[in-house]
Amino acid sequence: MQVTRRRVRDEKELVALLGRRIGSRRTLITAAATAVVVAAGTGIGFAQSDPFGSNQVGQVYDKGELVSSNQYIDPYGERLVINNGKIMSSTVSPDGTHIAAAVTDGGAALAIVDVTNWKVQQLVSNAASSTPRISGNDVGQEGPVYSPDGKHLWLSRTDGYTRFDVNADGSVANPVDIKIPADGAKHALTAAAVFSADGSTVYAAVNGQNRVVALDAATGAIGQSWTVGNAPRGMVQVGTKLYVSNEGGRPATAGDTTINSYGTNVVANPKTGAATTGTVSVIDLANPTAAPRSIDVGLHPTAVYAKNGAVFVTNTATNSVSVIDSKRDKVVQTIATQPWPEASIGYEPNAVTLTDDGHLLVTLGRANAIAVYNYSRPQEPVSYVGLLPTDYFPAEISSSGNDILVSNTRGIDARRPTTAAGHATHDTTSSVVRFTLPSDKVIKDETKKVFEQNNWTKHAAQLATGKKAKAVPVPDKIGDPSTIKHVFLLVKENRTYDQVFGDMPQGNGDPALAQFGENVTPNQHALAEQFGLYDNTYDIGTNSAEGHNWLMQADNPEYTESSAGEYLRSYDTEDDSLGHQASGTLWSGAQAADNTVRDFGEFHQFLTKPADATWQNLYCDSKNMKATGQASAYKLASSSPIPSLNSVSVPAFPKFDTSVPDVYRAQIWKQDFEQNGPANLNMFWLSSDHTGGPANSAAQVADNDLAVGQIVDEISHSKYWKDSAIFVVEDDSQAGLDHVDGHRAPIQIISPWAQHGAVDSTYHSQINMVRTIEQILGIRPMNQKDTAATPMAEAFTSKPDYTPFTALPNRTSLTNGLATAPSCGLDVPAPQDPAAAAAPTGVVPTDEKAVAQKWSDWKKQQRLTGPNAVADYANPAQMNHLTWYESHDWKKAYPGEKDIVAPADVPGAFIPSSETDG
Repeated sequence: MQVTRRRVRDEKELVALLGRRIGSRRTLITAAATAVVVAAGTGIGFAQSDPFGSNQVGQVYDKGELVSSNQYIDPYGERLVINNGKIMSSTVSPDGTHIAAAVTDGGAALAIVDVTNWKVQQLVSNAASSTPRISGNDVGQEGPVYSPDGKHLWLSRTDGYTRFDVNADGSVANPVDIKIPADGAKHALTAAAVFSADGSTVYAAVNGQNRVVALDAATGAIGQSWTVGNAPRGMVQVGTKLYVSNEGGRPATAGDTTINSYGTNVVANPKTGAATTGTVSVIDLANPTAAPRSIDVGLHPTAVYAKNGAVFVTNTATNSVSVIDSKRDKVVQTIATQPWPEASIGYEPNAVTLTDDGHLLVTLGRANAIAVYNYSRPQEPVSYVGLLPTDYFPAEISSSGNDILVSNTRGIDARRPTTAAGHATHDTTSSVVRFTLPSDKVIKDETKKVFEQNNWTKHAAQLATGKKAKAVPVPDKIGDPSTIKHVFLLVKENRTYDQVFGDMPQGNGDPALAQFGENVTPNQHALAEQFGLYDNTYDIGTNSAEGHNWLMQADNPEYTESSAGEYLRSYDTEDDSLGHQASGTLWSGAQAADNTVRDFGEFHQFLTKPADATWQNLYCDSKNMKATGQASAYKLASSSPIPSLNSVSVPAFPKFDTSVPDVYRAQIWKQDFEQNGPANLNMFWLSSDHTGGPANSAAQVADNDLAVGQIVDEISHSKYWKDSAIFVVEDDSQAGLDHVDGHRAPIQIISPWAQHGAVDSTYHSQINMVRTIEQILGIRPMNQKDTAATPMAEAFTSKPDYTPFTALPNRTSLTNGLATAPSCGLDVPAPQDPAAAAAPTGVVPTDEKAVAQKWSDWKKQQRLTGPNAVADYANPAQMNHLTWYESHDWKKAYPGEKDIVAPADVPGAFIPSSETDG
């Protein structure tokens, strides 16, 4: 195919976010968002210029469309946007006319793309309207796969595959489920599949059971089975041999340190919890009873591709490609896929192809790029040519001669057209890009563009030289002294900027989307007025599995990114070694820099608590602890499977469980703080604003707000206040709408050294916040994402203001919506501010009680409470509707809809729970 280059440009310049209305009670000064130097006279600068300024996510600029991950996207070639969710994996039909893509988070499981006419031809799902209709929307990490004659298509699923007939026009029909039985608690969780040359046998990588099986293509009957390494994923056949990538590496042996991954003990680093081996299993089909041989490769081997006597394996975590000589079954070359000299990891190679003219192409998922190399034969070193830009997170690549097709998991991000009055993170897209491979000269020119789009500048992260430097809040160089010694990172759950601060006239907010305004969140509003309002900051993840990874690892590793269609293997990857990056975490980096760490629930996986530790009893206990200083009357224990984190954690601080009030968590922390003082890095998971617990949504957000206020009050009235900084952030912003972008979220930076009384419209993401913490504590960046990020130096000043913060009493009753009153009585809130929007009363109108009861029944099935509670288990579309209804006293339909509806009638309720957990 001959494709011409197409670029999209937006001629409109964004209006500067200046000169907004001033609040009636306290004045916020609007600050110019220079992003390079803070207010004049502070004497704090940063050597790196900021490429984002006050640009907004979702808008198109000279470098491309800005997305929430500190990147611009503008792919080389022609783009087809798929507005039906994220592509997990894809394959091209044998005749090259169609792409079959496994998709998720958009109401479908399979999308068929007509390449010739460049359109989405068919969507297949479990919806009643789907033709054909399948049994579920769960999809695996790899596939689908066409039979050699192109007449059948197999889609990987949780418990096997779904086989389709392929019609003459490329559409699919007649789905048949091919079941692979669970092995105890381990589902099949199938990955790649390979057909025998005659099409009679399908060799299936059974990811969840660490084996490969031979299936009869006609009947689905299981024949031969081979035990391979941990978490087999990619697979290719060369002659009579199968090459299988094992993302979890080799089986553990006596003496190995291991961490769990779906019930398998994976050889892992005890500090980071990350896998430390990667292997490829070789199955000899000519001698099927022989045990597979093993070849050591890099970490997290994913894609496997073969051509011209070579097997190429992408080592996603070690950022390389292993080249195996298929005659000798030996790695003869390891190709580094690290285009930016400033950082060695974080590019995440995840797919590979070889053109007929000898160009090796490797997709770099986290860099939104294709690395191009000149290649001749397995043992001869490749030569690097350059990079070509793609859309957001390329995941598959195929070539036909010099014509290239690339599937991009996130496309243009959460910009799916909707009828709602705002954007949401689950408005996910994906895309396919096609082009003819250009000349080496053009590729080298495009390399400059990729560097600009990723902010890969020279010396983005500079280390201290050892010379004496004056202490400033955010040092220019990592390791130079900071005036800040104690960092507190408070991680909350799921709110957008507009949901919380949409009512603040000083910022760029939409009052119509402000579900939890000043009378629900008086402390966050007061903190914004005292310490500054940030109205152009973004969370990156779509959900908690991604969000906590971004905060703790400055990345959402490819394993989690590619698992979104089937989170059954793991969701919160705290308890899965495959979700941890080899370079470590924020806390392990802090420890390596000789900082102390104390953790309060963040990245915890396990919780035990007595049966009588109900929300009501813990609420009363928190009041008693606050009044008397006595220890809790209830023995709760929260923990992490990662040894390095568990050793610095406070077990009594409960992890996620919406039946635990955040004011209880605040009292547990307070007692530890007053007894032991703070560490250099203090991490918290304050999760009540997730909502869905015994109290209603507004009550839970008010509980979260009061806990934040109490913690800031305690710190700011302590002797540690003078050298402390508190960062308040949501893990993600998936649970509501925002008029700018679904990823825009509230953050707060609270410190004597923080700017006071300003509106900051500088573009920042969670990565910038992580990098700021690293800069303050002297922590080396973890990967190319935080290495390239600009610290938020402009948010600080060299002239401290030591005025403390005094927590405001809640104006929304914390006990609203409870089925049973606490023994200590219902909460009596402070009077509301009549100048602000009234808080919800919690009273359900008579004509809505029947539908409200249906929602109450639905909520009981969503694993929101108790030791086995899971963040985001509930269907996101339904959860957002319930929160909206409760925050509007069941008087207002969800934006874009006419009526208040029951759970089963929510548009988008077809999004499977496996997308948001398993």
